[in-house]
Amino acid sequence: MFKIATWNVNSLKVRLLHVLTWIEEEKPDVLALQETKCVDENFPVNEIEEAGYQVNFTGQKTYNGVATISKSQIKTISKSLPNYSDEQKRVLAINTRNIIILNIYVPNGSEINSEKYKYKLKWFSKLQAFVKKLQKENDRLIILGDFNIAPHDRDVHDPKEWEGCVLVSKPERDEFEKLLSNNMTDCFRIFNNEKGGFSWWDYRAASFRRNRGVRIDHILASKSISKSCKACYVDKSPRKLDRPSDHTPVVAEFDI
Repeated sequence: MFKIATWNVNSLKVRLLHVLTWIEEEKPDVLALQETKCVDENFPVNEIEEAGYQVNFTGQKTYNGVATISKSQIKTISKSLPNYSDEQKRVLAINTRNIIILNIYVPNGSEINSEKYKYKLKWFSKLQAFVKKLQKENDRLIILGDFNIAPHDRDVHDPKEWEGCVLVSKPERDEFEKLLSNNMTDCFRIFNNEKGGFSWWDYRAASFRRNRGVRIDHILASKSISKSCKACYVDKSPRKLDRPSDHTPVVAEFDI
């Protein structure tokens, strides 16, 4: 069994104990973290290794940052999108157990038609090209992370309330569908076609308690791997802790 998870921790420094407790209890083979908000020299390598994991990471102060921990040996593939000059640390591609793990933190986009929105769509176009390149190297590919896209209305607590907002616009959703068309499967939707599966809730307005969330954290697997997926679910327990991240882990299990 191969167990992999993604979790936007919204500051690893603040949430390190949450992460260490979670991996001790849940024992994932791989955990992809986003928004670590940690420069490389301050990354808690010792704490992660003492927990029995190898780790690779790329980060910056205050914003962004991604890290991937694995029980097995890690081979670094890339810490950026090829042929794209970008100071923001949002991408980490590794190989572990002969599976390419692409950990991504997609730009939020801020507002429709803003410069940040245009950046998001351009960034996604570069991601699409990178995915195709990786697939040529190895058809065992998992893309996971905070996509900042709710693919369908059923992935949003109140679609009308979100009309005209980022995360749900047609161009963003088209990019997500384009990823799926590259022989990828949304693992959560293999098992659950109902509304929900939310992975993010705003800190404001008691959104978590009222379940006013969105599903923007995803695990996509290539067909060669997704056919072996036995479960995919959202673990809400870390969102109930003191000083939680506004996201919670999404987990997939494969019989490989």
